[in-house]
Formats: sequence, structure tokens, C-alpha cells
Amino acid sequence: MPNSKMHGCVPGRYWHPLADGRIQCDLCPRQCKLHEGQRGLCFVRAREHDAIVLTTYGRSSGFCLDPIEKKPLNHFLPGTAVLSFGTAGCNLTCKFCQNWDISKARELDRVQEIASPEAIAQATLASGARSVAFTYNDPVIFLEYAVDVAQACRAVGVKTVAVTAGYIGEGARPEFFAAMDAANIDLKAFTESFYKRLCTGSLDAVLDTLRYVKHETGTWLEITTLLIPGENDSSEEVGALCDWVGDKLGPDVPLHFTAFHPDWKMRDIVPTPPTTLKRAREFALSTGLHYVYTGNVHDEAGQSTYCAQCGSTLIGRDWYRITSWGLDAHGACAACGERCRGLFDPQPGRWGAKRAPVVIAAA
Repeated sequence: MPNSKMHGCVPGRYWHPLADGRIQCDLCPRQCKLHEGQRGLCFVRAREHDAIVLTTYGRSSGFCLDPIEKKPLNHFLPGTAVLSFGTAGCNLTCKFCQNWDISKARELDRVQEIASPEAIAQATLASGARSVAFTYNDPVIFLEYAVDVAQACRAVGVKTVAVTAGYIGEGARPEFFAAMDAANIDLKAFTESFYKRLCTGSLDAVLDTLRYVKHETGTWLEITTLLIPGENDSSEEVGALCDWVGDKLGPDVPLHFTAFHPDWKMRDIVPTPPTTLKRAREFALSTGLHYVYTGNVHDEAGQSTYCAQCGSTLIGRDWYRITSWGLDAHGACAACGERCRGLFDPQPGRWGAKRAPVVIAAA
């Protein structure tokens, strides 16, 4: 890899010139139109010398080994460690952001750890982790770096995971998701008004991404909805969301309802009561969804995986710790033989709930 990449700026993809002299970034539905020297709303994509550049290539806010269930992914190599990292910036403006210190960063001193794609892949192998997760901020905005890391990982047998809001342009979707083995996509709510008012985004664009990933790629898909009291937790909205997932994506896509805690610009909202999450999960199951989970609360029943056919416990979980295993060597229910959708080893990993920082030497 050319050393120039490691200085932060590389040519960006997905843009075109406009008749009025501006350049339009086509990476996401925001379609920022930039004069020379301007940055997009994401902050990390900028116009320089009549082109779009990514300014954070190779730069990270830090590397850490996490349980894969923390992403959250419950049907993708359960119990294994994943090497997690992010950069800076975001292409949404969610007022409830839980990682705002990274995703809302406007200073590049937050991303001073430098690592090449090859160094990340080798460090993951050395750590014993099975995958790399692009997380903390949305990897869509650092597509060029994420894709290069994913290619380096695949070359050595390491898988990659995108934790994303799914706010990506139609033209960029194929390249981005072709590089990812799994994705957890935030479906933040099920109304356009929520996305517009609290995220300055569009629900329809995210639904398009969800349909694309499920039906046009081989990427394993799970969905997370953060339930915020008084904003997106009504029975009507939860019902509409569950119906859409079942109808458009199918009953085997895992759905995670997670608890909000006051943060960023919504510190006046109370935390999500555990009863709200349990009620949403029960309703989702009643609509025919097979795998529905609760998150950010202690709820062993709501975080375990059950056979859609006979109800046997397939994977018992206590937070991020695997407590029981009821899958056979082929990823099917040991009791009745019904296949459980996802990617499973014959036995679960033993990483548990540990979190460990990783230092990666700059290439």
C-alpha cells in the first residue's frame, strides 16, 4: 500500500461535478454539494482540487477486542472476539447518539492511532479474534478505508462486520456491502418525521438499504432499534416496524430492541424501562418474527436464542456470556433438527464479556 495513504487523505469515490462549479458527493443520500475547500456534513469527506477526498484514511480512534454480541450480532460466530474500531464523523445528526464523542468529532486529534489495512488484519489474527468490526461511528463515511481493511482481512481468513445506520447511496451500496460478511443496521424508528426531526435523515433510504442487503447480497443481516421513551416506542410504531421486517425481509432476520440512556442532546429523556423492551419483544414474536432480542438491560430470557420450531434454547446468554449451547455441528437445533439462520461454529467461542485494548503498530 502506498505510504501516502497513511497521511490521512486519499481520493474518494462516488461524486460528480455540477454545472454550477460545485461537486456533489454521492456516497450517501445527503448528496452534499461542495465548493473548493468545503467539507460534507460528515466532516471527513472534503473537496480538494476539484475532487472529493477522504481525510481520515488509516486513522482510528482506537482499537479494542469486544464480544461479537456487543455489536450486537447474536447469529454470527457467537462467543468470539471481534476487533472493533472507528474513525471520526458521521453522516447523520442523531440527537440521541450514544457514541457522540467519536461520531460528532470535528477535530482530527480524536483519530491519531494510525494503522494500515494489512496491519489491522495481522493484528486481528495475532489476537485470536475472528472478525473486525467497523463501529463507534458509521463506516459508510470512510468507505475507502473500510473496503481496503475488509479486503486485507479476507486475504488472511478474517471476517468483517459493519455496524451502520444504513444511510448510504444506491451507487455505493454494492461495493460497501460486498466487502462485509455481516452487518448490524440501525433502524432508528419507523416514521419519516423521527428521522427528519432527530437525525436529519430519511427512513426510506434506510429501508432501501435493508431490502438491498437482505435480497441482493450474501451479507448476514441483523437489525437494531433503540427504543426512546415517547419518541419511537408506541405500540403502533413498533407494530408497523415488526410487520415491515416480517413482510419485506422475512422472519429469520434477528431484531434487537435496545434501551436508550440519556446522552448527547437528549439528556432530559428518561432511560427506557425494561418493561418496554420486553413488551416490544413479545409483540414482535407474536407477529411471527423468529429471533427477537433485548439489549442494554439484564434480561437472560430476552438475550437468548430459541428454536423457531420447537422452542428449545439454542444459545443461552447472560449479557455477553454464553451459558448454554443447543446447536449441533451444522448449526441446527440439537433437539428437532430445525436450522437456525446465521453463521455458527460447531462450538461457541469462549471470549465472554471481556474488553481489551489493542495497540497496532503503524505500517
